[in-house]
Amino acid sequence: MAKKTASKKSKAKSGSKSHAAHSMLAAPKRTKNTRRRKRRSILGFLFKWTFILGIWGMLGLAGILAWYAQDLPDITNTAAFERKSSIIVKAADGSTIARYGELKGKSVSVNDLPPYLVEAVIATEDRRFYSHPGVDILGIARAMATNLLKGRLVQGGSTITQQLAKNLFLTHDRKLKRKIQEAMLALWLERELTKDEILSAYLNRVYLGSGVYGVNAAAQLYFGKPASAVNLQESAVLAGLLKAPSTYSPLNNPDLAKKRADTVLAAMVDAGYITKEQAKTASAPMVPSPRTKPTGEKAIRYFADWVVDGLDDLVGTPDMDLIVQTTIDPGIQTKAEESLIRVLLENGADRDVSQGAVLVMRPDGAVLAMVGGRDYSASQFNRTTQARRAPGSSFKPIVYLTALLEGWQPNATILDAPITEGDYRPKNFGNEYKGEVTLTEALTYSLNTVAVRLMKDVGPQSVITTARKLGIISPLQPDLSLALGSSGVSMLEMDTAYAVLANGGRRVYPFAITEIKNAEGRLLYMRKAPTSYEQILPPRAVQTLSAMMQSVIDNGTGRGARLPFPASGKTGTSQDSRDAWFMGFTDRVVTGVWLGNDDNSPMKKVTGGSLPAIIWRDVMTYANPRIDPSMPATSGSFNTYSNNGGSFQNLLNRIIPTGAPIEKTGPVDYSRMNE
Repeated sequence: MAKKTASKKSKAKSGSKSHAAHSMLAAPKRTKNTRRRKRRSILGFLFKWTFILGIWGMLGLAGILAWYAQDLPDITNTAAFERKSSIIVKAADGSTIARYGELKGKSVSVNDLPPYLVEAVIATEDRRFYSHPGVDILGIARAMATNLLKGRLVQGGSTITQQLAKNLFLTHDRKLKRKIQEAMLALWLERELTKDEILSAYLNRVYLGSGVYGVNAAAQLYFGKPASAVNLQESAVLAGLLKAPSTYSPLNNPDLAKKRADTVLAAMVDAGYITKEQAKTASAPMVPSPRTKPTGEKAIRYFADWVVDGLDDLVGTPDMDLIVQTTIDPGIQTKAEESLIRVLLENGADRDVSQGAVLVMRPDGAVLAMVGGRDYSASQFNRTTQARRAPGSSFKPIVYLTALLEGWQPNATILDAPITEGDYRPKNFGNEYKGEVTLTEALTYSLNTVAVRLMKDVGPQSVITTARKLGIISPLQPDLSLALGSSGVSMLEMDTAYAVLANGGRRVYPFAITEIKNAEGRLLYMRKAPTSYEQILPPRAVQTLSAMMQSVIDNGTGRGARLPFPASGKTGTSQDSRDAWFMGFTDRVVTGVWLGNDDNSPMKKVTGGSLPAIIWRDVMTYANPRIDPSMPATSGSFNTYSNNGGSFQNLLNRIIPTGAPIEKTGPVDYSRMNE
């Protein structure tokens, strides 16, 4: 019994050892399986979540695209493929002064162009154009790598198709939304058009500087030939303009244009389009363009903008190319620009003056020169037409004219002394007072208290009525301060008012456009000169005032504007020297000058008789001899009295009938004084 028990124990023990040994032998197999299962589990997990995240990513991308697509432009609108009308603005001598819109010649197909031109564009803009679907992923990656290496933006990733999409449908901002929409539209264009159609549309619409769009118009402008006739070098120049049209313009910067063209030629060699020998031959010195350098980026653009803004009133919204003939005199325009800039450069820093404006017109209202500011590229705000500035004492002639109409005479005496009207206490410049003076003396020396007393006598509303007849339409405050030019007006209004005086009291409407034609030469508008001008003010009253204003230049505050021929004028300085004016005229020309600051800050010791008078004298000295006095209808007052050789008093004696009272005795009927 004991043996059996021992035997069982021995077997059990032996079995236990055997099982343990078996377990030890089997352990490695279970570990490998476990690892395999664990690896498969990890891979499955990664695949599962990659798939899930991929689905969500695709849904997210689809959502983003749907979001950006909701305000895409109407891509089915064929009008986007049609170019807008262009406007060419010409000076009185026929020279072009500005271009607007998409000025271009006949549309061309790539099949009509020299292979060199097409290859030059592809080599520099989009080498994979014929292989990508509208968006070049490799090109984008290459551009990103280049920009990272250079540490700045030197290369873009937009394809030609993307650029066309932007030009057709989108704005030119650099926001992410616009780039995504650009890519979406590029893919749509690639689906709807052939590659040659896309490239043709791009070459017909791309901006190439100097106001022209498309290779055909650019070839005509820069080389005097159609795009189908350009050679290899000219093709490289045109392709080089795509990077920066103004910088690489052969008209503005021929040396830079040559360097850029050489870069394009090198790119064509690298792309396999031409050989090094061909590039070397095409890299010869550029032949100067037979075309004259266009104007339009200087101050003349103030005038051109004003002209274009007025086209709608004459011919409606243009749906065709227009050629607009204007009254501008390029010589007077250049002189006005140069005079203003010179004075500002020489005195701006010391006198705290940064801006100015000059407006020149004939007495019939024809605008001869318009300088709306010192730098059009920095500010397109036109200070001759859009600004409303206090004219200061240059408004006083309107007060004096009203007084003459009410019966005052130029030799009538009036008190120059401090005056108080409620809270209003006007003072003379320098706080100096002369006592009893004549109206002529008061205007000559710009005595403020006299102007206020006259305003009080005739009434602010009467002065406003006179101002309206003269062409001033800005709101005018009907109080005594109006006598000193406290209400803001535009220079165009002031020039018009003074033109009425130069025109003998006849109504004047300023104008700049004489003729409008379409590109085929069909006449759309022609200004007809009036056979007669409406007499809105008595000629004698206007002539009397003009003679009084002549004394301002000969003897008074306007001595700095004195000319070698008769002229009438008036200085104007607003409170704290925030505005300084000089306004004046002859029988041929009317000119206004304003200096000040856009922020209305005071200037240092700048009055109407200082810097503005210098500019006015410079412009008038040049302009007056250029104008034929027979062109406008003028009063003839200067022709009548300029060669008498007598004193100013003799001049007045000729204007005022013998025995006329020199004291105010009541209204004088100027309508009976036509002789």
